Amino acid sequence: VSGLGGQGVIRCGMIIGMGASIYDGKHATVLQSFGPEARGSASSAQVTVSDAPIGYPYVKHADILILMSPDAYRQFAATLKPGGLLIYESELIKLDRPLPEGARAFGVPASRLAEELGRRIILNAVMVGVFAGLTSVVSSEALEKAVGESVPKTTRELNLTAFRKGLEYVRGA
Repeated sequence: VSGLGGQGVIRCGMIIGMGASIYDGKHATVLQSFGPEARGSASSAQVTVSDAPIGYPYVKHADILILMSPDAYRQFAATLKPGGLLIYESELIKLDRPLPEGARAFGVPASRLAEELGRRIILNAVMVGVFAGLTSVVSSEALEKAVGESVPKTTRELNLTAFRKGLEYVRGA
């Protein structure tokens, strides 16, 4: 998961890891990286999910990439494995290079969908919903629980609505 600080990149990765480990009973690691500025700098979360213990938590070649900014696309698109899945913010990122063999891309206007709900910052919850709708790595029920448990109580319902909106977007595509 990569984008800019302030887009909820780290929380997106944490939600996926939490859903996998706490609610689906899998093994998960989450490594975070972010620039010196709190907002606007590069940010990423490397999430590894497995049915077996994880011996090496670093992601060199991703099965799934969630990219939320053009800089993230430029930096990480080449790490997608052949046959992988690229989930990207379609109103910010323009795909300008070929995907690896057998890979597929799914664009979602996550920022706009979040704005329609009243807060652009919940685009990460939209992206988690899209991830849930497109993959079976972590169950959608586990991810929904993780969203609810990982956000402030004051924004819980809004984040859950954003998660469901991401799921609905996939189902309507």
